Amino acid sequence: MRSDPGKYYIPNLRIHTGVSVHRYIKGARSERELINTLYEKEYSVMRSAGSGVNSLSPDIIAFKSGKGFAFECKAWNKDRLAIEPDKFEVLKKWESNTGMDTMIAWRMNGKGWFFIKLDEMKKTPKSYSVTKKSALEINRRIGFMPGLDDMQ
Repeated sequence: MRSDPGKYYIPNLRIHTGVSVHRYIKGARSERELINTLYEKEYSVMRSAGSGVNSLSPDIIAFKSGKGFAFECKAWNKDRLAIEPDKFEVLKKWESNTGMDTMIAWRMNGKGWFFIKLDEMKKTPKSYSVTKKSALEINRRIGFMPGLDDMQ
């Protein structure tokens, strides 16, 4: 353990999915940040059990006044964000089954959250992806998203 109070040092551990513990903790922390932001906007919010570990459902679901949203959260500081085809199909099925707007919530360092609709992802031979440039051009963010922030 490092000497930093309240911080744990776990060198190169991997959870059973092969994801490093550091990446898992970073993702969970980012999800909690989005949950708090949505809660402040008076949404009822829930983080899925197994979020970041299984791929059976989106990471976060949020409800307000009969409207629901589902989010697959990614905290990724690269020029491109990719989703595996199996996960993408699970999200598409979720959207179809629930009628909820299902989106990728991409947290970019220093820029905040950007929301990408599934149909805005580009199919590549190995994944579905979106570039940082495209996400910035779409500019769907809390505060600029009809329905999510009650903007007309």
